[in-house]
Amino acid sequence: QVQLVESGGGLVQPGGSLRLSCAASGFTLEYYVIGWFRQAPGKEREFVGGIDRSGESFDYIDSVKGRFIISRDNDRNMAYLQMNSLKPEDTAVYYCAARPAFRVSPIRRKDDYDYWGQGTQVTVSS
Repeated sequence: QVQLVESGGGLVQPGGSLRLSCAASGFTLEYYVIGWFRQAPGKEREFVGGIDRSGESFDYIDSVKGRFIISRDNDRNMAYLQMNSLKPEDTAVYYCAARPAFRVSPIRRKDDYDYWGQGTQVTVSS
């Protein structure tokens, strides 16, 4: 059974950090591009950042550049989103997603991702 499961969300104060994990099962994550997305209440799901299969190429939206870091451990079939200097506007449900690396598609295009996790809530508030 193909599955992505996120964990690590929670409540954090502004300026704090969280590390989200994404565990893949039922397929080999190594052959997939990984994207992290988020959805705030009343808003569209948006791309946050992505990483290619080798882990050497990244893309981030401007609002998280310098604060968020995506990584992957292909041996463990895992991906991560390290979030630092969190702001209230980062509050959202965060999702990891995967799509085959051979597919020629912009990494930000969420419709081209095949597999999605159930999401994990991140709340940034004092």
